Order: sequence, then C-alpha cells, then structure tokens
Amino acid sequence: MRRQRIYWLMCLTVVLNCTMLSAQELMHAIQKADSVSAPDSTVNYTVGKIAISGNHKTKSFIILREIPFSEGEDYSLKDLVGKFEDARRQLMNTSLFHSAVVAVKEFEGFKVNILIEVKERWYLFPAPFFKPVDRNLNQWIVEQKAKLNRVNFGLRLHYYNITGVNDKLSGIVGVGYTKQFSLKYDRLYFDKKLKWGFTIGFSTGKNKEVNYNTINDKQVFIKDDNTFLGNFTNAFALLTYRRKIKTRHSFGLAYSSSKIGDTVLSLNPSYFKTGIQKISYPELFYNLSYFDVDFIPYPTKGYTAQFTFTKKGFSDAINLWQFVIKGSGSWHMGAKSFFNINLFTTVKLPSGQSYFNRQLLGYGDAYMQGYEYYVIDGVAGGFLKAGYHHDLFNFNIRIPPVKKGKEAQHIPFRIVGKLYGNTGYVHNPQPGDNGLSNKMLYSGGFGIDIVTFYDLTLKLEYSFNQLGENGLFLHRKSIF
Repeated sequence: MRRQRIYWLMCLTVVLNCTMLSAQELMHAIQKADSVSAPDSTVNYTVGKIAISGNHKTKSFIILREIPFSEGEDYSLKDLVGKFEDARRQLMNTSLFHSAVVAVKEFEGFKVNILIEVKERWYLFPAPFFKPVDRNLNQWIVEQKAKLNRVNFGLRLHYYNITGVNDKLSGIVGVGYTKQFSLKYDRLYFDKKLKWGFTIGFSTGKNKEVNYNTINDKQVFIKDDNTFLGNFTNAFALLTYRRKIKTRHSFGLAYSSSKIGDTVLSLNPSYFKTGIQKISYPELFYNLSYFDVDFIPYPTKGYTAQFTFTKKGFSDAINLWQFVIKGSGSWHMGAKSFFNINLFTTVKLPSGQSYFNRQLLGYGDAYMQGYEYYVIDGVAGGFLKAGYHHDLFNFNIRIPPVKKGKEAQHIPFRIVGKLYGNTGYVHNPQPGDNGLSNKMLYSGGFGIDIVTFYDLTLKLEYSFNQLGENGLFLHRKSIF
C-alpha cells in the first residue's frame, strides 16, 4: 500500500509540473485521494466533469476540440498525466491564449473532475504598418541603403477570434512601393462535428518597379516613375478538413492574373512564355500538414511535416505542376538545450519553366543562412538545416496596470543561443549568368533568438558561406 501511495503522489507531482497546479490544489487533491481504496498504476480513472474558466470570448466547444480526452473516458494515471500536457500544448498552439492550465480539480472515488483555465489574448489589431519590400532586412539596409521608396506602408487589420470560434479576418490597404488591397477571412470550423472549415481571400496591386531577371544570383529591377510596370490580381477559396487534432487537409481553388509593361517584356521576353505580356490562369492546390510540437511558433520538441501539390494553368501560356515537402524535428538535449533539423525540397514540372515560375531559394522562408544577399532560381532543389540551441535567459518585464483593480501585464522574453549549419542544392536547366545553381552549397554560423509576446521571434545571426563571405544577418518571424 505504501508503494502504491508513493506512486500516487508521484503522478500528482507530475501533474503539478505539467499543468502548474498550485500547491493548495495539489494538497486538496491528495486529501480527496485518501478516500480511494488501493490506488495503483493498474487502475483506470474515469474523466468526470470538465470545467472551463477564463474564456470570456472563446466558445467552450472550441477549447474542448483541442482536448485529447472527453468526459466518460477511462485512463490510467500515467496516461491521464500525459493527456494533460498534450491538452495544454494544443491549447497554446491555437494562438488564442497567453496561458493555459489543465489540472485536476477534484477526485470523486475513481472519477476525476478536471479544470481548464485559460487567459485570453488581445484579438483586435488595427494599426499602421511599415514593411520593406526586399526579401530580408539585410538586403534592404545594406544593398538598398534603407531607401524609403522601397517600403510598403498603410493600414493593416488583424482581427482574431471574431465570433469566438477561432476565426480570423485580415486586410491591408497599402501605398508606397506597392499600391495594394487585400482581404481574407479564415474559419476553422463551420460544421457541427468541428471537422470542416474554409478560407476565402482576394488581393490586387500594382508596382512601378518589377524584378525582371536574375543576374549573378541577384535580383535585377526596372523602374518607371511615370507608369505601373506590374499589375496582379488574385482570388482564392479553400476547404480544410481536420478529423483529429494534429493533421489538417486543405483543398483549394484560385484564379490569378498578372500583367507586365512593355519595358519589362523588352528586357526579358521570357518573363512569361516568350512574347506574352499578360497571363490569367486557374490554380488547384492541396496541402497536408502535421504538427506535433510543444509550441508551433518556436518548437523545441516534436515533429512537423507538410506536403503541398499545386497545379497552375492548363494552357501553353502557363503549365506548372509543383510538389513541395517540408519537415522538421526537435529533440531536447537537457533541461535548457535542444537540437533541431529542418528540411525543404521542391520539384517543378515540366523543367522548361519561364522566369515567372523559376523562383526557388532566397524567397520568403525558403532561404539558406549566409546567402541572404542572393536568390537561386531553378526547377528542383532544397536544403537541410541543423542547429543546436541553448536557453540563455528567461525573464518578464512588468507593465503596471493602467487602472486600479486591473492586473499588471508581463512581457515575456526568452533569449536562446544557437550554432547552426546548412547545406542545399538547386537544379536550373537555364542558369544563364548565375553560378550558385547546379552545385552543392554550404553555410554555418552562430547567433541568438529573442522570443517575446504574441509569438514574435527576432533572429540575430552571424553566418559564413562557401564564397568566403560572412556577416551579421537579421530576421523577424511572427504570426502577423
């Protein structure tokens, strides 16, 4: 019996560590546990009532959708402790809450009543925005001399959890480098079983400057202050299916139209298919994503995988089949350290694509550290990244309450040191005056990540590449 009692207390201690159950609540649970006869690891306990608090806007069924257990189900203590941590992790990965606690509320014999306590984020963000158009901050600051005429600015709206079901509305009215307007609405679930969702969106814009070619692995631009050289419009709709918690399927349909000016066509007749100045095409796409990590914006443990298939156009003007695979794995190597690997690979068919469809590395999140000043065009390729990370500091900055009776706010900061290495390759059957394609590429370096409120991550990295170049590079990543 003593042995069983120790096991019982150990399980409750694990619950304390995983869910931040208070000491008073733990003692209360232990007192309740005294009424249970002969508790041991072989006994199953029934999930009783699940109480939810702190969700002033979020609907309770949205929270319960992320919980890997239901009322009336039976689990051993060991399994239930694991389910508690899985539930807390899933709730945090919704990006709806500052904090989430999943804890034992009380025992009634072999029935366990559970408390879920959440603290909601601020969901409405109407604000002006100021964003350089270049691919990364280094390119804008160093190569473009931080020119303000290469900046988009205007008004941006992010409205999360509009109706309490984790739906999102976002929009941009922009001037500056790109005259643009966009609007998107995303709803995770619209059916009673909470499995099907949808997203719809529209964007349009125009530019007086166009990236018309790549020479020496650098983007080359043409600008005309008197006329717009590039115009684009895109509309899309997609259905999402999420049968369980970690896997999601997306099926989409889009229609796009792009037009370039006469000057662009004269400089690069193969920008689109030779001699064409405007293209309009439908697009079909499918995406399969899997997330099983401790925290999606900055994972330190677990795995992610993503497969995307895209079909653009059904005519001679544009005909593209593209396949993309992304994956990552993170493993703890101690209380404050973790190791991760990131993989990206893509294939575009047929191989004779126009310049419009040959962008590969250096665009968006598909880049190699140390090659931020370059782009590598092609029709197939990818990279492998590996990194060792170690927590240096964790602290909070207290913001006093504006009004009496209100809680003080705390801005969390986490500073992580890292060492990393990259290797990659891009196949380009039409390399032209570009030397980084069709060869193995390598780079490495060290740096720090600063993780703070609302999943904002700032990355300061000092990288070296095989060209003999090195330097400090800045990156920013956020859910916005």
